[in-house]
Amino acid sequence: MRHHVLVPQRFLFLASRPEDEVADDEYDSLLRLGGLEEAELVRVRMEAGPLPDLDLDDWTGVVLGGSPFTASLPHTRKGANQRRVEAELEPVLAEILERDMPFLGICYGVGSMGMVAGGVVDGTYREDTGPVTVSLTEAGLADDVARVLPPRFAAFVGHTEAFRVPPPASAVLAGSETCPVQLLRLRRNVYVTQFHPEMSHASLAVRIRAYKHHGYFAPETAEHLIADTAGVDVSAGHALIPAWLEHARRAGGG
Repeated sequence: MRHHVLVPQRFLFLASRPEDEVADDEYDSLLRLGGLEEAELVRVRMEAGPLPDLDLDDWTGVVLGGSPFTASLPHTRKGANQRRVEAELEPVLAEILERDMPFLGICYGVGSMGMVAGGVVDGTYREDTGPVTVSLTEAGLADDVARVLPPRFAAFVGHTEAFRVPPPASAVLAGSETCPVQLLRLRRNVYVTQFHPEMSHASLAVRIRAYKHHGYFAPETAEHLIADTAGVDVSAGHALIPAWLEHARRAGGG
C-alpha cells in the first residue's frame, strides 16, 4: 500500500499554449503573483506530449491555464492535438470535481471544467480582447476567495466562448455587462475565472502579438489595441491568485 506524503504548497500547473513566449509569460506571472518558486508550481505542458500519469494525492491544488483551444468547438473542428489534450484532461477534471479538490481554471478552464460539470458553454457571451469592468455578486462578496477583490474592478479578457448556462448547483461570484459569468465556484474548492487575474498589460501585449490571427480581434488593430490599453489598471484582480492559493492550502491541509 502506498503512503502519500503531501508536499506543502506544491501545486500542479496544467498548461496548453504552444507558443513558448506566451506559455513562459503566463507561468512567470503565476509564480510572481503567487509568491511561488518553480518547485512549488510544477508546470506540465500538455500540448507538448502525452499527459504523464498523475496522482492527485501528490498535489495541494491544480491550476489550469489559458489556451488558444476552444473547448466548445464541435469535435470534428478540433485539431488532433487539441483532441488528444482534452481526452487526457477530461478524466483528471472529473476526478478533481468529484473530490472537490482545490482547482483554479483560467479562461480555458471555463470551457473545459465547465462542460465536465454540466454547464453550457458557447459563443453567446464572447468578449473581444481588452478591459472590462467586473462586478462581484452577493455570493462573491461572501466567498472565501472572491471577497478579497473590490466590488467592481477592471480586468483583461479575450475569449470566444463563455458560460451561457452555468453548471447546476454552482455559485456565480462575478460578472460583467458583456459576460454574466466572470467567476464561478463549484462545490467549495473548484473555481473557474473568465477574466485573467494573472495578466498585466505587458502580458496582454505578448498575447495580442501572438494571437492576432486567432479571431479575438481584427489583426490590423493589434498595435492600436496595445497602445489603447496601456493605461488600464488591472492590478486589483491580481489578488485572486494569492487568495486562491491560501484557500487551497487551508483546504488541503498544506
